[in-house]
Amino acid sequence: MKHIFIPVFAALLALTSCASVRYSHSSSNNVTTTVGNGCYVVVTGTVPVNGGCDVADMVQEVIDNNPNRTIFFPDGVYLLSHPVLTPADPAKSVHLVFANYAVLKAMDGWKEGEALVKLGGKDPFNSITINGSNYGIEGGIFDGSNVADGISIDSGRETRVNHVSIKNTRVGLHIKRGANNGSSDCDIVDVNIVGNNRPNSVGVLVEGYDNTFTDMRIASVNKGVWIRTGGNTLRNIHPLYIFNKEQDYESSCAFIVEGDSNNWLNCCYSDQFATGFLLERGAAVNMRDCFAMWYSGKVPSQTAIRSTGAFNAQVTGMHFGFLDECPKIAILVSEPGGRGFILDPLDFAPHSSSDEDVSSMYTVFTNSSAGK
Repeated sequence: MKHIFIPVFAALLALTSCASVRYSHSSSNNVTTTVGNGCYVVVTGTVPVNGGCDVADMVQEVIDNNPNRTIFFPDGVYLLSHPVLTPADPAKSVHLVFANYAVLKAMDGWKEGEALVKLGGKDPFNSITINGSNYGIEGGIFDGSNVADGISIDSGRETRVNHVSIKNTRVGLHIKRGANNGSSDCDIVDVNIVGNNRPNSVGVLVEGYDNTFTDMRIASVNKGVWIRTGGNTLRNIHPLYIFNKEQDYESSCAFIVEGDSNNWLNCCYSDQFATGFLLERGAAVNMRDCFAMWYSGKVPSQTAIRSTGAFNAQVTGMHFGFLDECPKIAILVSEPGGRGFILDPLDFAPHSSSDEDVSSMYTVFTNSSAGK
């Protein structure tokens, strides 16, 4: 591999002490390297890996001093005491690439509610036409140490997060209100999230409009995906509930949709949550080929779809997998009225082996009578 030395970072002479690490623009011992098809700035010229000390300020300095560059983090553990922010301003933006075993990890004393990395967390901007407006995070492991959030998208448009593993987080991925009149226009692909197995754990929290989410696995959370906006498309998203003594099963939910604008869910899979799909205030959702399944029936209740208002969702080809051991089973819990429908439902276990008329199992309960 050919290395090209440029005056960007100071040489790291020792990994054992944070005091030995200094940043200097005049050093000639720093490097860019070719990774895949790109020539990237490599952080280890300045930032100690596996050094056991806080490197948040060092990483931030690398970002601030290398606008419009792709910054590469080799394998190793990078300890952070506070969030790292990337600029939304296209003239200052960077794209972060992590090796498969590169870990950003929150240290003790982390301020709850803050993400390890805030994309667009500084220099807010709203543009898709200026070179540098499209950036994000690729690869790596983001470990919240059961306190920190994983990654947040704070500003900008068309931000990308792909091939990322987020672990031990309060909120795995948080998309805040977007720069384009609330629209974030984010693209999230191939992201795996493991929460902190506590009642406050959320896999994905969406507060910006017009995002796409594709191929995600989410586990050890109380709420899988929480959507507070509209214009979002979800494909092959699989939240899995894992029992834990600190968890509250009855409040668990795989998908919550609050937005009054359209959202589209395709092949989305609720696995073992008390409620599969919660539609707040009669939210209009288009659901196609989705699943609400349980791997254990030893739970107080199993509800596939719950609407806190009238039912207005369009549900087609949904699979239901209830288990006999559970005493309270509901396909739909809703207030009366609404324009919604459930068309071509499939696999009404535990009765799927019988000849019972499927339509007799499609029951709409009012909230006052649900579970009685």
